[in-house]
Parts: sequence; structure tokens; C-alpha cells
Amino acid sequence: MDVRLDGRSAVITGGSKGLGLAMAEKFASSGADVAILARNPDTLAEAKQQIQAAGKGKIATVSADVSKAADIRRAYDAVMSELGKIDILVNNAGQATRGPSVELTDEMWQSDLDLKLFAQIRLCRLVFPQMKDRRWGRIINVLNIGAKAPGADSAPTSVSRAAQMAFSKVLSGEGAPHNILVNSLHVGIIVSDQIVRRHAREGANVSLEDFIAQAGRRVPLGRMGRAEEFANIACFLASDAASYVTGCAINVDGGSSPVV
Repeated sequence: MDVRLDGRSAVITGGSKGLGLAMAEKFASSGADVAILARNPDTLAEAKQQIQAAGKGKIATVSADVSKAADIRRAYDAVMSELGKIDILVNNAGQATRGPSVELTDEMWQSDLDLKLFAQIRLCRLVFPQMKDRRWGRIINVLNIGAKAPGADSAPTSVSRAAQMAFSKVLSGEGAPHNILVNSLHVGIIVSDQIVRRHAREGANVSLEDFIAQAGRRVPLGRMGRAEEFANIACFLASDAASYVTGCAINVDGGSSPVV
């Protein structure tokens, strides 16, 4: 099946690296105009070159901290000025802050909720009306499998992800009468910039390649996933091919999650 996004405009937060960049490249190669949001102007510039090599549409970059309401509004206005519309929103920005709950400060909780849950809420609030007017929209929220099956010491990240999953379901019901489809994709262990950072913290004397191989042995498929495999699922959900899929929380984890 040839999944195409011709004529569509997509916005991806956290789009300069890892899964966000992989999705941006896939969307662009499938015919979409793409805007990526991230904080670092240098990584945005590098990402833009990669995305431009993948497709022929418009590519916009906006430096923004989506944990801040004012930045979100400014970024939205900039994207609208560049692309004219937003058909597809991918809420991908995030980080894996975690620790024993009794050691987490209010500031740590608030920071995590602002970056994940409130960024999602604020961006959806902005794009929803135009999607409703055109009777076409796709919202994809990138979470992780901890949203369904949180482990010990996984707060605040698993809690904010669970709240994001619940909001995705709420919004899918509100969007369905207007052909706005809302789904969440739940990441397991996938090779990305987060894995590189984890290796730096925990890898000791093990090479990155061996670290990835060792981590992959815990996955039922016997390996870590690749960013492009995740991007393929996101592209399908963003397309007309997924016209009867909404309100779903889909694991992309090689079978790791104990919860379907």
C-alpha cells in the first residue's frame, strides 16, 4: 500500500531529532509540507536539511519551548504564516523524568506536566477549530508503554503520559463527528537520541552498539525498534488510509508491553 500525504500540512513537536525527525522525513517523502518545532536553532537547521532531502514540499522550522504557553502561541502563528493550514499535529516533545515519588518536587511534577500534558492540550486547542472547519484532521500523540503499565519509580513521566492517553481518548470522541481522528502511539525500546543519552548515563564501558543489543534482548522480538519503523505507523495514521481508526492507543514496542 502506497501511503501518501499529498496536499497535507503537518506539525511535529520535538521534530529535530530521534522519532520526531524520522516522522518528519517520512511525512515529507510522502508528499506533505512539514513544520518542526524544537528548542535548539542549530539542531533545527540540521534537521531541515535532512527533511528537505527526503521530500519536495515546504519545510518550516520554529524554535520554541512547548512547555511555555506563549511559545506555543507564537509557534502556531509562525507555522500558519509558513504553511497556511495544519492538517496533522504530532505531539512528540517529551523527556523521561523519573524517580522515587517521595523524592519528586512540585517543580519536577509541574515541569513534566507542562512539557507533555499541557503542551498537548494547548496545541490541540489551537488546531482543532481549523480541522473542524475543513472536516479533516489527524492528531497523533506520541507516548510510551508506561502510560498503560507504569512501573515503580516511573513518575512523573508515566503519570503525565497516562493523562495524555486519557485526553487523547476524550478528544477522539469530540473530533469524530468532524472527521478529526485522534490516536496515541506508545513507544517501547527504540533506537533514538534518548537511548544515546541513556547509554551515556548507564553504559559504563560498553559500546553503544553492545548497549543497544543488550537492551534489545529483553524485547520479545529480540531487538530494539528503529525510528523509521515507528515513523511508518505514524504516517499511516496521518493518511486517508487510516480513515476508520480513532481513539486507539497503539503499542509500537516489539511486544514488550504487558497491556495491549
